[in-house]
Amino acid sequence: MTSSIQQTTWTGRWVAERAGVALTGSERLPELVGLALRSGNPRRAHLLVSSVLGKHVPQRPAVVHGAGLELGRRVKELLGDEAAGRAVVLGYAETATGLGHSVADGLDAPYLHSTRRAVPGIPPLGGFEEEHSHATGHLLLPADPELLAGGGPLVLVDDELSTGRTVLNTIRELHGRHPRDHYVLVALVDLRPAEDRRRLAAAAAELGARLDVVATASGGVDLPEDIVARAERLIAAVPPTAPPPAVDPAPLVRVELDWPAGLPDGGRHGFTARDRERLDAVLPSLAEQLATALDGAQAQSGAAERVLVLGFEELMYAPLRLAEALGQRLGGDRVRYSTTTRSPVLAVDDPGYAIRTRLAFPAHDDPQDGAPRERYVYNVAPGADGARRFDAVVLVVDDVADTPALYRGEYALLRQLRQVTGRVVLAVLPSHQPAAPSGPLLSSPSGPLSSSPSGPLPSPLYGPAFSSYRPEDVAWLLKDLSGVRLEAPTEEREEAVQNGGAHYAESLPVEYRPSPEYQELFHRALRGSAGRIALAVGTVAETLLRERGPGLVLASLARAGTPVGILVRRWLAFAHGLDVPHYAVSIVRGRGIDRVALRYLAAHHRAADVVFVDGWTGKGAITRELADALAGTGFDPDLAVLADPGRCVRTHGTRDDFLIPSACLNSTVSGLVSRTVLRAGLIGPDDFHGAKHYAELAGGDVSEAFLSTVAACFGDVRAAAVEGAERLATDPDRAPDWAGWAAVERISAEYGIDDVNLVKPGVGETTRVLLRRVPWRVLARRGAGADLDHVRLLAAQRGVPVEEVDGLPYSCVGLVHPRYSRGATGAGGLAVRGRES
Repeated sequence: MTSSIQQTTWTGRWVAERAGVALTGSERLPELVGLALRSGNPRRAHLLVSSVLGKHVPQRPAVVHGAGLELGRRVKELLGDEAAGRAVVLGYAETATGLGHSVADGLDAPYLHSTRRAVPGIPPLGGFEEEHSHATGHLLLPADPELLAGGGPLVLVDDELSTGRTVLNTIRELHGRHPRDHYVLVALVDLRPAEDRRRLAAAAAELGARLDVVATASGGVDLPEDIVARAERLIAAVPPTAPPPAVDPAPLVRVELDWPAGLPDGGRHGFTARDRERLDAVLPSLAEQLATALDGAQAQSGAAERVLVLGFEELMYAPLRLAEALGQRLGGDRVRYSTTTRSPVLAVDDPGYAIRTRLAFPAHDDPQDGAPRERYVYNVAPGADGARRFDAVVLVVDDVADTPALYRGEYALLRQLRQVTGRVVLAVLPSHQPAAPSGPLLSSPSGPLSSSPSGPLPSPLYGPAFSSYRPEDVAWLLKDLSGVRLEAPTEEREEAVQNGGAHYAESLPVEYRPSPEYQELFHRALRGSAGRIALAVGTVAETLLRERGPGLVLASLARAGTPVGILVRRWLAFAHGLDVPHYAVSIVRGRGIDRVALRYLAAHHRAADVVFVDGWTGKGAITRELADALAGTGFDPDLAVLADPGRCVRTHGTRDDFLIPSACLNSTVSGLVSRTVLRAGLIGPDDFHGAKHYAELAGGDVSEAFLSTVAACFGDVRAAAVEGAERLATDPDRAPDWAGWAAVERISAEYGIDDVNLVKPGVGETTRVLLRRVPWRVLARRGAGADLDHVRLLAAQRGVPVEEVDGLPYSCVGLVHPRYSRGATGAGGLAVRGRES
């Protein structure tokens, strides 16, 4: 292995000399590992950097795969053919997922690796902690819960054994569920002190199990007692890395690999011998696709003599095998392989230090509130000499990680890679989504579901059979409940909801039938605001096209978002000739988004292409609900709205609180479709959420009139919409600051309302309060004009006072009456739940 690695200078010398760290034992250790200093981990100051793992140090893919194959063959010799045939291999995330898979290849055994990514619908079989790590939690998510239930040997693979505590935690967790009599620990290097070796042996004896260790090299690490203090001083003394000079970004080519349907992209949910055969058979054709993509940009950037295939965190094995196949396809010694990582490490541009350069970028598979966590790629950027390390980089990610954060922002990974190489190819694999097991699901961030959605997918509904919209306008991912009586008087529903007797989504309000006076007010408002709405629609559509590309799939939040989704779709057809799919899906506050609808979207489109659309934001409750519901699914939670007065989203047409006339009415401006319904007994585990089609209200339907009036203004505002999208792209205040939520909390305190869910900010939400809740009062910003004419009319019809106030960030705010609170005389103890759409 020494000649194949071709190390000339030991990459641990810098740390060894300055921090007093020494490796002892096998002469092969310096060949296998270098040294670096960790940043941001108080538990460990030093890091062993493997030269054959393919994580931090780019290496020949044949060397990386070969290191694991060699260990697997040694385990097979140790076990013998009969026991080896019953063995299962378990690798550790994130560092050893590829190594463990390669060991399983050498052993020809089924494989599973732990993961730090929760997968909706797959309950964990177990979990354990990695005590010294910067990211400790490990989950086991086998698609087949019986994968680890057999009595054969369990082979546990990590890149290094430093104390053995992680494997001991694993063995204890699994032995309590499925006892077995033989465990094998496998690592590239075994550096456990004698005390830890004795502790692990004693634990195995206590369990009555045999425990063997197989490692490429063994020894120890001698550390001075003050290693942490020494490391801190060294880190402080290293000057900051100068930013690379600005260059024109390299060409970016995206390739959709013809990955076989149903073939796992790794071992997160298990990988069998049959899967191994399928992958081996298809690798040459996949490598041909990558080679063609590399050739596609060659005219712009020159020949790619040095190519890096870059994997992504836990996604190590598939990129490794692709790199190996690409190297065989290109010939020569041109291809190297490594992956991105969660591990923060100091970079020092010295031949005797293992981490020469570092790129830090926001996580692109981890949607969450606030700033995303930081991730890293090492030894890819140029060093002090400015010379490129690679002529081309092939970045391989799964579709869960193919999010806007991969492209968007100054420090996005793709943007940085395009600054340090001659061309970039992005290859996206489908993240394996096994069928969910039967039985109840665990609670998820979006709330508990009655059972797992694992049956056949239902079909969408289309107009005119369901809704008055054209069939090409929208596909409703809903269940038709038109024949079910769900309406109840408003006061009765309000009392049941506030007193906890029913969820808001379990019934429907009686549809408001507007008076002639109110209908005329709607048409007057539409004529006055159509151009303003068209501009907001165009700004949103141009922004989405600019940032997400032409492969958009629109998913509007039924029902208020559906007219907006149709308008965005019509803009893209008008301005760009695009025929964009559009679906309407249900989301219910407190219960999350329709999981069966998500399954449908994921089965028919790339999750990363789906954009969720709504009309406006109030205080941001649905924005938060959507983000929670989509966490870990691969769908982008960045909601697009026409108006964002609550300052809750990035993609918006305006942040002014103005009247969108579709808020003035209910079903008669929304295709004659009701709010969505989620009620046990009506909606099964494999059903979409439900809704009704009010065909009997067709005489008052203005749905198409609203759409056509706004669309007629598209030509007049096209140039302004393009300019608006350009401004939004560079707007320093674009990020949400949730100012609306703060205003709602202030109003709640001023009016003695203990539950912010009873405060409905903005003209759209206030209209809803007046149409289908029991309103208490309306707060109107002093001097607000015609946008509130319909609010004043509705308030007068229902005998609701309208108070003009100063300092209101919204045009108006509607307050739901608190009198139904259980055991309260004022507004205390309220528990209103439900999405009003």
